[in-house]
Amino acid sequence: MKLLTIVIFMIILAVTLMITYWAARRTRTTSEFYAAGGNLSARENGFALAGDWMSAAAFLGFSGLVSLYGMDGSLYAVAALAAFLVVLMLIAEPVRNTGRYTFGDVIAERMKRPGARLATIVGTVVVNLAYMVPQMAGAGALIKLMLGVPYDVAVVLVGIGMIVYVLFGGMIATTWVQIVKAMLLLVAACVLVSMLLAAVRFNPLALFASVERLYGSKMLASGGYFHHPLDTMSLFISFIFGVAGLPHIMTRFYTVPDARTARKSVLWLMFLAGSFFMVTTLIGFASAVFVGQDAIRAADKGGNLALPLLAQYLGGGAGSLGGQIFLASICAIAFAAILAVVAGLTLASSGAIAHDLYVNVLRKGAVSDAEQVRVARIATVAVGIAAIGLSLLAQGLNVGVLVILAISVAASSNFPIILLSIFWRRFNTAGVIGGVIGGLTSSVALAFVGPAFMGSHALFPIVNPAIVSLPIGLFSAWLCTMLSRPTPTQDGDFEAFYLRAQTGIVCDATSSRSSR
Repeated sequence: MKLLTIVIFMIILAVTLMITYWAARRTRTTSEFYAAGGNLSARENGFALAGDWMSAAAFLGFSGLVSLYGMDGSLYAVAALAAFLVVLMLIAEPVRNTGRYTFGDVIAERMKRPGARLATIVGTVVVNLAYMVPQMAGAGALIKLMLGVPYDVAVVLVGIGMIVYVLFGGMIATTWVQIVKAMLLLVAACVLVSMLLAAVRFNPLALFASVERLYGSKMLASGGYFHHPLDTMSLFISFIFGVAGLPHIMTRFYTVPDARTARKSVLWLMFLAGSFFMVTTLIGFASAVFVGQDAIRAADKGGNLALPLLAQYLGGGAGSLGGQIFLASICAIAFAAILAVVAGLTLASSGAIAHDLYVNVLRKGAVSDAEQVRVARIATVAVGIAAIGLSLLAQGLNVGVLVILAISVAASSNFPIILLSIFWRRFNTAGVIGGVIGGLTSSVALAFVGPAFMGSHALFPIVNPAIVSLPIGLFSAWLCTMLSRPTPTQDGDFEAFYLRAQTGIVCDATSSRSSR
């Protein structure tokens, strides 16, 4: 069994390393390292975005939640379908028109103050690390199941893999690994759903009837996981506004040549990821019926291994060759998925440290391309080590819940400042700093004292804190803006920025003021 698993793992790993080698030979400039040269098509970037979003942590975590808690778990998947509407309508085009490599570029283009860029660095790194931890925790659980390797050793291996991808291949390697991973996940999902439907004679109602017979009608109703009446609303707030604040999603819009292509790539993403997440409810319920909740909890108390265990069952069981092959294939694909996602997160974090902090704050832009890429690679190693350390603490937690908590942090700290930067004339650097501090501290604090970490002893009753922390972030940004003095050139600067954000037309702020 272990030999078969190792062979399948090595095949997929070899493919991704070949992509990294190919990309490394084409990664020479700063633009190629951060943005793949900005030449991707809408379809290529859409598949890469889907690869970014269809994380194995979400795939494993969402199906695991459904298997243990019923319909409440499916809300995580349903919310994902609406998440990119805000990105499509409000964020994609302005980000592409005003930024170059990082989330901080968009804010700095408007504010032109070091303090504003420093605030975005903090928001970027914290959100990315929070998003990275569940991915690596999922990988640790997978490898522990497959190879019997200790969790901490598995996490270190994942960390080394993501560092290698980014260190040598940059965004080009990350993009194509994500594209390949998205295709593999879609194929795996199709095969898995086809097999589970065949097991119930292509009658999904029979599956739901079996769930009700085994676990009662409560599995098909709300309240299994969410116990507070505001939990569902907070979940949707987290998704709808949080995705628009994820730095590693924003950076993907710099890899295309224009805003129109950026919008089209979001449409590709919505079709691909929407189709993918719609099936997690079926997979979760099928896991509960065929594998059993006791077996799922025994393998991983967070439910993260429900999907691989279902694959093993549908392939013929633990003792059959088919079951072993299918289990090994699903786990290997999920492992590749995790490597692709954490590579994107690592790249976005290293970009914030190297491009925003080192180049634009410390060196005031006086840095060569070669030096910037070198600093970005050093930052990649540092981010990777930090992610490994934090992931070692996440064993046993449901990775799907951790993903949404990371998105809640993004909704509370990053989304308010990018929204207000694009649409509010009075907004300034003080507002950026206040919004990041208020949203970040409130969301992280409420998450740690909430049910996801403290269980029945939680001090804050709502799983996803965005329903409280997002208004705190917005209020903090508004209050700090109103308490500070507006700059004399603020109106003209805003008009030039707004014109560029919405149309891509570059207009000098001085001429904008003189025309008024």
